[in-house]
Amino acid sequence: MLSEIQSGEKKLVSCQLVRTYTMDLPYFLVLGVVLFAIGIALVLTRRNIIMALMGVELMLNAANINFVAFAQYDLQKLDGQMATLFVMVLAAAEIAVALAIVLNVYKRFRTVRLDKLENSYHDLA
Repeated sequence: MLSEIQSGEKKLVSCQLVRTYTMDLPYFLVLGVVLFAIGIALVLTRRNIIMALMGVELMLNAANINFVAFAQYDLQKLDGQMATLFVMVLAAAEIAVALAIVLNVYKRFRTVRLDKLENSYHDLA
């Protein structure tokens, strides 16, 4: 049923004429690439641990968008949705552990900046 709706097709719903649109795969892929690029830029350029973790989360969300975008071509299988659900659970667990580590690092070194942490760690060793 979903594959039968063409872009711009008009349907009569509840005595109203409604225009339906579908988004093609390239739009999703471009969105995924942009999110992934922003995530890489955050991880590589930011010196704050929290911002680096946000970059990792953006990269995971970009992968999720691509999983769901490719899954729309096979409506009988839910592989893309299941992979996305797994990545979301993994990301939630990752962020919980990472924030616990960040809190412990802040308690010990009184900073969350990566460049200052490197210097502090060498002073302790």
